[in-house]
Amino acid sequence: MTDGGFPQLGLSALLEQDLSSYEYFQSLPREVQRKVEMCDVSSFAELQSYAESFRRR
Repeated sequence: MTDGGFPQLGLSALLEQDLSSYEYFQSLPREVQRKVEMCDVSSFAELQSYAESFRRR
């Protein structure tokens, strides 16, 4: 499946291919990283959205 013409990536691929996503993910507290790892994140926007929702809890 594609999103805006780009193939959807899993979190691992996203972190490998997008430096901004990698840096953002590494800046998150470990607890939030673990929760994000359980989600099917495929874009930087989704990564930010999931992370912020977990941080607010």
